[in-house]
Amino acid sequence: AKLGTVLGVFFPCIQNIFGVILFIRLVWVVGTAGWVEAFILAFTCCCCTMTTSISMSAIATNGVVPGGGSYFMISRSLGPEFGGAVGILFYLGTTVASSMYIVGAVEIMLQYMAPSEAAIFGPINIPENAYNAYRVYGTGLLLIMFIMVFIGVKFVSKFSPVALFCVLFSIVCVYIGIFTANPSRGPKICFLGQRLLALKKIQDENGTMQCNKFSNGSIFKMYCPNTTYDEIDSSTDPDCIYFRENEVIEKPGIPGLGSGKFMENAMSRYNKDGDRIGTQEKGNRDKGDILSDISTSFIVLIGIFFPSVTGLMAGSNRSGDLADAQKSIPTGTIGAVAITSFVYLSCLLLFGACVEGQLLRDKIGESMGGGLIVSHLAWPNPWVIVIGSFFSTCGAGLQSLVGAPRLLQAIAADGVIPFLNPFAVTNKKGEPKRALYLTATIAECGVLLANVDYIAPIITMFFLMCYCFTNMACAVQTILKSPNWRPRFKLYHWCLSLFGVTLCLILMFMSSWYYAIAALMLAAGIYKYIEYKGAEKEWGDGIRGLAMSAARFALLRLEEGPPHVKNWRPQLLILIKGGENLDQKYRKLLTFSSQLKAGRGLTLVGTVLEGEHKHRMHEAEVAKHTINEVMKREKVKGLAEVVVARNLGDGISFLIQDSGVGGLRHNTVLLNWPVKWRQESKGYKTFIDTMKLTADRHLAVLIVKGINQFPENGDRLGGTIDIWWVVHEGGLLMLLPFLLTQGKVWKKCKMRIFTVAQMEDNNIQIQKDMEKFLYNLRIPAQVKVVEMPTNDISAYTYERTLMAEQRNALLEKMNIKRKDDSPEHHPSLDQQPPLNGQQAQSDQQQHHNFADDNKSVDSLAGESNNKNMTSLDGGNQNVLRMQTAIRLNQVIKEHSSEAKLVIVNLPGPPKDSSGEKSYMDFLEVLIEGLDRVLMVRGGGKEVITIFS
Repeated sequence: AKLGTVLGVFFPCIQNIFGVILFIRLVWVVGTAGWVEAFILAFTCCCCTMTTSISMSAIATNGVVPGGGSYFMISRSLGPEFGGAVGILFYLGTTVASSMYIVGAVEIMLQYMAPSEAAIFGPINIPENAYNAYRVYGTGLLLIMFIMVFIGVKFVSKFSPVALFCVLFSIVCVYIGIFTANPSRGPKICFLGQRLLALKKIQDENGTMQCNKFSNGSIFKMYCPNTTYDEIDSSTDPDCIYFRENEVIEKPGIPGLGSGKFMENAMSRYNKDGDRIGTQEKGNRDKGDILSDISTSFIVLIGIFFPSVTGLMAGSNRSGDLADAQKSIPTGTIGAVAITSFVYLSCLLLFGACVEGQLLRDKIGESMGGGLIVSHLAWPNPWVIVIGSFFSTCGAGLQSLVGAPRLLQAIAADGVIPFLNPFAVTNKKGEPKRALYLTATIAECGVLLANVDYIAPIITMFFLMCYCFTNMACAVQTILKSPNWRPRFKLYHWCLSLFGVTLCLILMFMSSWYYAIAALMLAAGIYKYIEYKGAEKEWGDGIRGLAMSAARFALLRLEEGPPHVKNWRPQLLILIKGGENLDQKYRKLLTFSSQLKAGRGLTLVGTVLEGEHKHRMHEAEVAKHTINEVMKREKVKGLAEVVVARNLGDGISFLIQDSGVGGLRHNTVLLNWPVKWRQESKGYKTFIDTMKLTADRHLAVLIVKGINQFPENGDRLGGTIDIWWVVHEGGLLMLLPFLLTQGKVWKKCKMRIFTVAQMEDNNIQIQKDMEKFLYNLRIPAQVKVVEMPTNDISAYTYERTLMAEQRNALLEKMNIKRKDDSPEHHPSLDQQPPLNGQQAQSDQQQHHNFADDNKSVDSLAGESNNKNMTSLDGGNQNVLRMQTAIRLNQVIKEHSSEAKLVIVNLPGPPKDSSGEKSYMDFLEVLIEGLDRVLMVRGGGKEVITIFS
């Protein structure tokens, strides 16, 4: 039968929240911190759990919650990465919580039920002996619980009502005992001055407390062992002097609410490990002192106390068994958190009002002979609380051992963490046996810590992380206002959830900053592991919605115009021939683009399928999937786009014109050199048309030749990258090799820049200017000046090449020093230096002023172009162009035959179709005999600057 709110949510939450801390540590927390700070501490922790329960209620009522409970809700709200990370932390927290309950149950058994019979390592009041005993008995109790859980959840469920009854009955007895407490009913404790004495040190042979200063008494013998009673006044022993100067007082340990202890117990009494309780002085057990076994402070107590308020997700974990989860989870969870918070806050105030302060700080009740303080406070008999707390603690431990394996199995079944897949297996009864083995192993590690005070801070970190992400999930969904975010529970607000996130983080770092960092690093590690190795899931989670909102915000802020030169980076559009299988050369093209990732730019991979969309729609989807797989394998972070068009040219035109969105568009097109262009006339025609279109769109173009010879991402090259700078391309020629050398593949390669000068140029000055220019650009490269006759390079730049007379006139206006000139000065290198005539006039976007002339280089070049440009498309010029290509090719091979990569200017395409074949011949001759070549043509914009 399906469960309702009370049985399905409220009581399970009550049982899990009321645990071992309430019975064995709450009194000590009040005595150590004082009820003022203890109230602040508990109230803060309760606020954290209340905000989390409200956020969880909103998430739980936003749709049907199947089995999986809290993990399901968080993972579907925050996505597989966050969900998996939080799920693992929640699992670890639940598992380690079982360790804490087991150690707590063993502590109750050994300290308060059978201290002498079970002391296998010596007196149980000695911490070292106690811890070793806890390890042995804790392992045995864990084994018993493991067998019970192994039998099946139905067997364990029979014990659950008994544990729940013990919890509720014990709390009722505590309240009755508090209001009926009086000096005559409670235990008596003995003080020497302000020192609380251990009962076992001041008992006679019959077990009677000797709280006196008699000469034959235990106190006198402890403090004045080498002095007779008559010699006390003359003794110089500090302990004997303290005995002489202070009275021995027997007090009621629990005087009651009317005793006036409330104000006495208001302030804190923190101390260090080994100090006498309530003081900052080192104590001595041989003198009957009760010592602190842990250094205490407000932040330490947070870590110890917080696990006592966890357990609010016990109801939601049973979501699959609830008749109406969306109704039961909010009501039951918030009700349980409210009632348990009231119990904790009221109990700590009442403890502070009716118990002697030093007794509150006596953690294991040594002043009463090892009694549990809460048990002596309760009505009608101390054994009611001792037995009740033992069984309730065992019940909580069993619940944790039952829940943790199921949580791990749910995470493994989601498939988001591949190495957990073996734990997704269950037996015929649906029991996750494999997950139980792992859970028991981890729980044993916690048991070996053997101290509740050491285990509790670890649990605190795990649960605080889980609660933090629960609040974050609610806040993210609310802020994004996703159309699907329509929770039935309305009593929530994103501010409250953000407050919960902040509170969780504050409590984490307050309780233990190093544990907090470790937990965050663990969560981050799991997140990254799922991101790279996990199965891809689309759950419509809030993190995807957050990414969408952030992308929308960024795109709207990103201007549509060209970016500032400082923000320019290569945004690549890679044009490949797609299909179900990618050729090796196109795969290597993606590999090469990934080696440019230091630019941190956008990468778009486009391909065209010819035909009708309705006929090739499936092929387009397959091709896109194939490209995405190759991109993932080659570690290319970008987007793939497949276009179906009637012909290849139209498809490429669409990709070049319309790829990207808003201000986030490509500025560079990456192509492969058409090796078989002579056999396929259509191939080079498409290539030329693509070149023309990129020029019209003012896009840079990168043409890769010998792509099969380019390195893989795992290769490590050494040698040189040679840049042949014949025409200035806005700095792109220098930026690209710099980006390549930032990656691992080309990191060991050195850059060499070859700039072509004409015979009449001042080569020495050009080299100095170039070196200074590179220095200002912060680009490490060696400069070499190569002289070539004017006729050898004049045809290189086609329409943008000036004839000799125009070039000379331009240089005169710019005051460039010639070998046969005697100018007064050189152009300032605080701006970008024109190194030769081709460079100066080809830079259509140059805006720097030179010497005394305020006209920009491009304006001068433009004037010369418009007035005197001579067409180079004639038959005679074809011969000149081929001579240029042959000569440049010879010079490049002469200097760069051993280079790992040659980067050279790419001339612009001819305007007329009659010159297209000659253009391809020119490029073929230019790069002949070179293994790896990257031809670069800028988009007419500066892409690099000397300024910061």
